[in-house]
Amino acid sequence: MPPKLNRKRALFVLTKIDEILAWEKQKEAERDTRFVDLGRYLCEVRAGQYWRLENLSSFDEFLSRRFPESRRKAYYLMSIHEHLPPQARRELRDVGWTKGLELAKLARRDGQHFDCATWLHKARALPKEDFRREVEKELTGKETEPSELIYFKVYKSQIPVIEQ
Repeated sequence: MPPKLNRKRALFVLTKIDEILAWEKQKEAERDTRFVDLGRYLCEVRAGQYWRLENLSSFDEFLSRRFPESRRKAYYLMSIHEHLPPQARRELRDVGWTKGLELAKLARRDGQHFDCATWLHKARALPKEDFRREVEKELTGKETEPSELIYFKVYKSQIPVIEQ
């Protein structure tokens, strides 16, 4: 037998969930626009060697301190700033930084001939994984099958069988 429905409480809880999800979406969009700025500033720090102000020996040491979990993301953001034309960077908030990284791969390859409008449209229209596959297809000429990472535990005695 289902519990008695408390309409007032249910409405309150559902409204709160919607508010939190809307807030999360807004913060995510804000974070993406801030990543564009972060990439620009990181490029400036590297070019001007601003890391010397903190008595550090290299830009890598600067990144190690600012991005202890992974410097890779910092380099990704810098690549977006360096390779995407300004109009694409302005619209990056609509597509997110991960799609921006895929766009940067194309822009790096195509240089002045990068078809920014077409690829931005695709980035907006396609889900992240589909867009990544579309870019890979464009860059390599090969269609890739969708994949999924799975993690599972195996016993040491099973490893030789798996390797075989």
